[in-house]
Amino acid sequence: QLQLVESGGGLVQPEGSLRLSCVASGAFTNYYTIGWFRQAPGKEREGIACISSVDVSPNYLDSVKDRFTISKDNAKNTVYLQMNSLEPEDTANYLCAAGRVAFNFWGQGTQVTVSS
Repeated sequence: QLQLVESGGGLVQPEGSLRLSCVASGAFTNYYTIGWFRQAPGKEREGIACISSVDVSPNYLDSVKDRFTISKDNAKNTVYLQMNSLEPEDTANYLCAAGRVAFNFWGQGTQVTVSS
């Protein structure tokens, strides 16, 4: 059973930056598609970025495309989400997930709050 643990969230002012990390209990970046999702209170969970195991171009939600970057370090079993120019609307619990056909493995999430 693959376990995922997110970290790096926190309170940041608008226009600030954060880098989230998702560390897996085993090798996963070479075997799974990995995605970052977020869920804000009262809203549905949405996928914001994903990267495949074969290093094709990542995919992004339009609203984050020019601000967020997903990347991975195979040697560290870690996937990152660099978030720049954060907006209050980005406030949410951010989760990473991994899978092949579907996202079968999920972390617990890390809270990101964007506020002045």
